[in-house]
Amino acid sequence: MKKLSVTLVLVVACVTSMFAQLPDPGFTVDENTAIVITDPQNDFLSPDGVTWGVVGQSVTDNNTVDNIEALFKVAKEKGITVFVSPHYYYKHDHSWQIEGALEVLMHKIGMFDRTDALSTEGFEGSGADWLDKYKKYIDGDNVIVTSPHKVYGPESNDLALQLRKHGFSKVVLAGMSANLCTESHMRDLVESGFDVSVVKDATAAAILPGLNGYEAALVNFRMIASHVFTTKEAVKELKKYNKK
Repeated sequence: MKKLSVTLVLVVACVTSMFAQLPDPGFTVDENTAIVITDPQNDFLSPDGVTWGVVGQSVTDNNTVDNIEALFKVAKEKGITVFVSPHYYYKHDHSWQIEGALEVLMHKIGMFDRTDALSTEGFEGSGADWLDKYKKYIDGDNVIVTSPHKVYGPESNDLALQLRKHGFSKVVLAGMSANLCTESHMRDLVESGFDVSVVKDATAAAILPGLNGYEAALVNFRMIASHVFTTKEAVKELKKYNKK
């Protein structure tokens, strides 16, 4: 038993040492860099949103709303292109016959609901609408709104296509929510050959009994992304960029 205990201690020490030495490739902003913001919408970020009861604590603790705005603001100042990847559900999406746990929940609570793809009736101020303080940035010439993603990742929208068509190979990623849409965007963009960094406090996630989505995402951000920024660090790096 004693030998087993010693062995386990050595294994834990080895694993801890390995992760302590996990490399950080780093990330430098240049002319090939764009910012990607996922789901900057009321249902995630407004106290009136349908998910606020589970994401509100994380959003508040991280100062997520203001941190996302800081990225929009520096992008506008420096002429950096921002791609917004929104989440919308239309009537036909509610008749899906194959759904995961959170898809069922999102449809049940009417999250991100819109009348239909060609109508903005009832959109203004709805859960699917942008948070008010972001609208002045999203209306800017440096912002491109992609088609909506439907589950979590950008496989179902045109984000990767738009990034490539506009000549971008590097991404500073932020938005909601950390372990779902944001992490899924990170994974797909990395798999598609993009150099991806994540701004860890410009996102947040649901906290439920025994389940902390934000803490889960932080592990994968660190293991998968080229670099993990704080908003302060990201803004500092973005401010160095001078558009040619």
